[in-house]
Amino acid sequence: MSENLAQHRRTHDGAFSDLRGVSQLIVTAVAGVTTIVEDMHRNIAQASPIVGAAPTGQARGISGLVYRSVRGVTRVVGFSLDAALAPLTPLLIHHGPSPRREALLAALNGVLGDYLVASHNSLAIPMRLRQQGRPVELDRQALATRFAHSSGKLLVLVHGLCMDDLEWQREGHDHGASLAQDLGYTPLYLHYNSGQHISTNGQEFAALLERLVQEWPVPVSELVIVGHSMGGLVSRSAGYYAKQANHTWLRHLKKLICLGTPHHGAPLERVGNWVNMIAGTSPYTAPFTRLGKIRSAGVKDLRHGNVLDEDWERHGSEHPHDRRRQAPLPEGAQCFMIAATQHPPFDNPGARLPGDGLVPVQSALGQHENAALALPIPISRQAICYGLNHFDLLSSREVYARIRRWVAQN
Repeated sequence: MSENLAQHRRTHDGAFSDLRGVSQLIVTAVAGVTTIVEDMHRNIAQASPIVGAAPTGQARGISGLVYRSVRGVTRVVGFSLDAALAPLTPLLIHHGPSPRREALLAALNGVLGDYLVASHNSLAIPMRLRQQGRPVELDRQALATRFAHSSGKLLVLVHGLCMDDLEWQREGHDHGASLAQDLGYTPLYLHYNSGQHISTNGQEFAALLERLVQEWPVPVSELVIVGHSMGGLVSRSAGYYAKQANHTWLRHLKKLICLGTPHHGAPLERVGNWVNMIAGTSPYTAPFTRLGKIRSAGVKDLRHGNVLDEDWERHGSEHPHDRRRQAPLPEGAQCFMIAATQHPPFDNPGARLPGDGLVPVQSALGQHENAALALPIPISRQAICYGLNHFDLLSSREVYARIRRWVAQN
């Protein structure tokens, strides 16, 4: 079998798997999925920009007929939708593994990721490390071949809710690629299902890092983790569970840098607007705003910033009061926090600043009126960046300069 044919078959199989996953969601009557899929189809087919306003209206022609048929058959419980959705296969084959498809799957996993796992749906994203969208095989020989000129300085970047590892590339900038060029780190990007409980992802991430350190072809001299938004909570959770399991990677962890991380929760979660705010930034994810009221375990954990199993097992993720037991920061590692505010700079140090549109400044800095919950971060390891929103933290040169300075210092 030729390589092109093999690649075509793998892409076809992936597309068919995607269609079966969408079928399963519709058959089990997840509200609005048919309309969501139609919107996804229309936005992809019209080649909308990654960021911007979504086109309006319903799909036309054969595609429109397909969706009208889908709406009809979903009234019959248990009816297989594979045949009805078959005309969509060329669409997913054509766009295959791409930033558009990745963004769609990431948004869906953020909204319904726990459900996808529980129902064994093929759309559930498995946790893995990637680079440039390609999975990193955690095998010593494979790593030695792929990273032949790498040092023992590892950098792992952890994305946030409803996002994916490719979205670290924003406006022509990637913190990981820049740190690789400037300071000689090998950047690896975590790709995970952000709809699962943060503590579930934290435990899996801890185990993944342990295998990475054990299999890396040269001795690991330094490990740095940069987490954006929920990614910072997943990283803190991983540090806690790594200590419980006596993992060796904690000995190599030198720095943990959190960008806009809701350490003490985000008010928008309580009204379901978190997903809507994130998903609405792109026409490829905007259809998921219809599911803003259907919140995954991961989204619910953002109410108070839950990072441990007991945070949600004892009281539930939607408990109105904060009942967390604060997880300690990783021992032996320096922790840094960057908060963003959409307010421009001004001379009033006592004023309460607005947040970045999703996360309050105090939450991003780990500050809390309850001393038992406040994170012990020295002022020298905190920073507030003005005139930025939650996503500007990924592309701001000011933010990168701060990260670079922190990573470079002893």
